[in-house]
Amino acid sequence: MGSNTPPSRAALEPFATLDPAALAGLPASSPLTVRSAAISSPYLYLGTGGGKLLLFTLDSPSPDFLRLLPIGPTRPVSAILPLSAVARLLLLADGLLLLADPLLSRPVRRLGSVRNVAAVAARASESDDDRPSCSLAVSVGKKLLLVDLTLHDADELEVRTRDIALVDGVKALAWVGDSVFVGTASGYSLFSTTNAQGGDIFTLPESSRPPRVKPLSGGDEVMLLVDNVGVVVDRSGHPVGSSFVFNTTPDCIAEVYPYVVVAGDSKVDVYRRKNGAHLQAIPFARPGTGGLIVASEDAGIGSDVVVIATAYKVFCYRKVSAVEQIKALLRRKSYAEAISLLQEFEADGEISNDMISFVHAQFGFLLFFDLRFEDAVNHFLLSETMQPAEIFPFIMRDPNRWSDLVPRKRYWGLHAPPKPLEEVIDDGLVTLQQALFLKKAGVDTVVDDDFLSNPPSRADLLEVAIRNIIRYLCASREKDLSSSEMEGVDTLLMYLYRALNLVDDMEKLASSQNSCVVEELESLLDDSGHLRTLAFLYGSKGMCSKSLGIWRILARNYSTGLWKDHAILPETDSLETSVGKMSGEEIAAVEASKILQASSDQDLVLEHLGWVADIDQELATAILTSEMREKQLSPEKVVAAIDPEKVGIHQRYLQWLIEEQECDEPHYHTSYALSLSRSAMDAVRLGSNNEERNNKEFDSDMQFIYLLRERLQFFLQSSDLYDPEEVLDVISESELWLEKAILYRKMGQENIVLQILALKLEDSEAAEQYCAEIGRDDAYIQLLDLYLDPKNGKGPMFTAAVRLLHNHGESLDPIQVLERLSADMPLQLASDTILRMLRARVHHHRQGQIVHNLSRATNLDARLTRLEERSRHVQLTDESICDSCRARLGTKLFVMYPDDSVVCYRCYRNQGDSASPHGRNFRKGGIFKQSWLVSR
Repeated sequence: MGSNTPPSRAALEPFATLDPAALAGLPASSPLTVRSAAISSPYLYLGTGGGKLLLFTLDSPSPDFLRLLPIGPTRPVSAILPLSAVARLLLLADGLLLLADPLLSRPVRRLGSVRNVAAVAARASESDDDRPSCSLAVSVGKKLLLVDLTLHDADELEVRTRDIALVDGVKALAWVGDSVFVGTASGYSLFSTTNAQGGDIFTLPESSRPPRVKPLSGGDEVMLLVDNVGVVVDRSGHPVGSSFVFNTTPDCIAEVYPYVVVAGDSKVDVYRRKNGAHLQAIPFARPGTGGLIVASEDAGIGSDVVVIATAYKVFCYRKVSAVEQIKALLRRKSYAEAISLLQEFEADGEISNDMISFVHAQFGFLLFFDLRFEDAVNHFLLSETMQPAEIFPFIMRDPNRWSDLVPRKRYWGLHAPPKPLEEVIDDGLVTLQQALFLKKAGVDTVVDDDFLSNPPSRADLLEVAIRNIIRYLCASREKDLSSSEMEGVDTLLMYLYRALNLVDDMEKLASSQNSCVVEELESLLDDSGHLRTLAFLYGSKGMCSKSLGIWRILARNYSTGLWKDHAILPETDSLETSVGKMSGEEIAAVEASKILQASSDQDLVLEHLGWVADIDQELATAILTSEMREKQLSPEKVVAAIDPEKVGIHQRYLQWLIEEQECDEPHYHTSYALSLSRSAMDAVRLGSNNEERNNKEFDSDMQFIYLLRERLQFFLQSSDLYDPEEVLDVISESELWLEKAILYRKMGQENIVLQILALKLEDSEAAEQYCAEIGRDDAYIQLLDLYLDPKNGKGPMFTAAVRLLHNHGESLDPIQVLERLSADMPLQLASDTILRMLRARVHHHRQGQIVHNLSRATNLDARLTRLEERSRHVQLTDESICDSCRARLGTKLFVMYPDDSVVCYRCYRNQGDSASPHGRNFRKGGIFKQSWLVSR
């Protein structure tokens, strides 16, 4: 992990420079040499080589000097550790550990009696008794000590010391969790503070620089320095992630999250904590004595200040905010770096979601004015806070209907105010021409090299811009917008569709649910000839009359050839009136029918019914019979409005009115029957006159005639509300004999019905069935008369007569049959039938006698059984009791029920003769005994 690429942005910015000696009021003859520094917000501590400790405050715009505390002229301060948990400051001076209060208000005190301390590290913790405490790891000679400090109420420190390991040559210490990391000239090792167990992490090459150990923010990782390489390990000493590769060997390391600050070789470098990228280099003049010192607050996360100290000066830097870093890159138009930086800050949680959306919008506007429209809209779409109204000024010049909706945002003031798209492109092209001129002159510009090498045309830029704004507005339609914003989005979207002549998109938007403002668009669409779009728009807004007027004009223009017919198919065709492509005229009728089917405006429907019917009678029928409208049309007005020549529409409407709407008006039933009858007569007549037909055409005509007559016959049979005489007058001269039979039957003319069935149609089965429906024997005799004497020059139909006698002769009077038989009838045809009829007659007579005699015997047997039942005896003893009151009967009067239960007369009078004591109700259910059955 790491990079040698030159830094491209400022992660730290200076805010103050300190001259410690001057601020402390020391004479020029007594200069201070800074040897150590530490920050414990809001204070800055500096240790000098002359044994002095200086205190500054960092909570004001300009740091202020507070106090100087002398330690001893022979005790240079090599390390400062703020121990905020116990309200102390730990100093390492000339091998001794000293304690001072945070405000340097009291003299320092020695910590214990240890000398020759080589390194010290601290870890804040809480003791078991909830008292503030702190622990130190101290290297003294070959020993590694742990020192526990506990703060008592009287501001007294309790000090406890224990040995945990023997380690020689310690140069650096760090305490993370329960592990103490130790750096020596030979390598790095780790010791546990819980069990004092230790182990080596890795060894260092012989020529390596002195070891350095730096805990990283969060307290979970530690950086172990190997020359210019920083190896990151976890609490157990295992490497995690990638290593840092620094440009120089660090003399000092600090952290201001998310950056690692490294001092060395007369400069300070800033690296990104997450990926080790080199962000910034801060050069310094080579110090006279010692090296550069960098210090930050040990907390790391949340700290913003880092100090860089030379021997005589201290430079204070603060972390540049994410917003300011991004803003600086955008000023230089370093878009790729700015986007990468935004993604880094977003991943690290350094920037809020609202600010991310704000930055994406700012990106978008800058890119938009740089004519990079696709990239601009991509960023617009990533912004959750950008409002669609911010785009409106690019489309429509102010003032307009939506001017008040446009938020007056200036973002960071890096781009010009929005203006019409044409002006944006013209200004951008001017800038591009200037950049080309400067490039030829050898001057670098911030204009994209792709534009310079292949400059686009104005027309191409305008089309790309419009298409990408369309993309943004389409995405905006999915957002939860106010009604005014939605009107602006849809209306301006239609403007842009029209600008590119995107007819399909225009019609799709206009025909769907939309918020377009009609007043803003109707003149525009009318003038540009986009009448279909205007018709769809009127329809979607409920302006049905205007929409239908346009469809009517379109249909007429298509039919007369004024407009070219592209034979297109509408996207939605719920009527399924066509398969494949449809002409423009048909589409106009289909779209008009969709409106008319849902309209309850009777005058409007009937006004446009005619021209739709001229194009497609199926559509006209669907309009009249639609169930979509809230209020159905007046049948009287509809029938009157239908063109008499449109017989199909008339018939289908009446059929729907009668069958589906269950209309019981005789007038409409009669009209339907008359219309069907006339159609059937015409079809039969045309079928008989057209002799120049092939077999296929003949079969088709016959099928049509059959279906038409079948529909007529079904209606004549099922309806009782039409006037049969009026229908009969129409078909009286036709060959529609079955239809006539149905009508005569409705009129009760049985003889005529039989004549038609038997003589005209010669349908013996139907004639016999009709006789059965009449239900009288004389009907069969009447039919027999017709068969034997057809009249009108037609000979007797002996075969049919024999069939009739064969099927129904047994139920007829033989005398009446014999009287009607003709002498001309061949005997062999009727002899068997007549003989069987006579035999059946005799059989029926004898069978009747048998049934009569059996009935008399049954009656006699039942009377005898009833008599036996009434006269049977019942024996009672002294022990017999009433089945109801359970009293002894003795000599009392009693009653016995048919189920053999016996009760005293008093109980009988109380409960009557319909129910017995056993709960049986003789009125609701009878009782039978085996002896009662007829057995004789």
